[in-house]
Amino acid sequence: MSDHDHNHDHGHSHSHKPAPMVDEVSDFEILEMAVRELAIEKGLFSAEDHRVWTEYVHTLGPLPAARLVAKAWLDPEYKKLCEADGVEASKAVGVNWVTSPPTQFGTPSDYCNLRVLVDTPTVKHVVVCTLCSCYPRPILGQSPEWYRTPNYRRRLVRWPRQVLAEFGLQLPPEVEIRVGDSNQKTRYIVMPVRPEGTEGWTEDQLAEIVTRDCLIGVAVPKPGTTSNAKRPVRKAIHPVHHDH
Repeated sequence: MSDHDHNHDHGHSHSHKPAPMVDEVSDFEILEMAVRELAIEKGLFSAEDHRVWTEYVHTLGPLPAARLVAKAWLDPEYKKLCEADGVEASKAVGVNWVTSPPTQFGTPSDYCNLRVLVDTPTVKHVVVCTLCSCYPRPILGQSPEWYRTPNYRRRLVRWPRQVLAEFGLQLPPEVEIRVGDSNQKTRYIVMPVRPEGTEGWTEDQLAEIVTRDCLIGVAVPKPGTTSNAKRPVRKAIHPVHHDH
């Protein structure tokens, strides 16, 4: 934008302070850059490999997992395959856990044993990673920030009913809650119960209401709800990654 264009910006007010050009870099970002540059220097991978992988990661999202659920709601035989072999069932929605990544052989953190946890009217599943933030990225995209917080990871396994209530999911006492704890080898997605009011819907229509939060298990699909509820995360007053 030229100075002329900037000075005649349709009369909009610019009273707010401009955003900084560069945010503060965290300790973890510095560590990542150092390890990345060292790995490139040692020939473990190239800068081009890193660029291609980064671009691939940014293409990932929850739509394949949503389609898996919608397809299973419509096809009982496919639902059985999802329960028996999540990795094989993923191929029907365009995710091959070996060849989809640019490396063509997966990665230790992404090539894993995908399990599909199937809800029933009396059993509700929810997913967590108590160790760190394991997540089935090739089929579900990037994890939300709240999923990675110690607050969620520590509390969900102890008080799942109360934590789900904080997400707005109130479950009656007769519904059993089962927590799937992800790890390096096994990741989970949740197949919720198909909601009433979706009779006659197409696979595309059903996939729209299977949000990321439904696939993690902190929400259930509802006709008309196609986006995740906003979940603000407060920054820690005393972060765990001090300079020491």
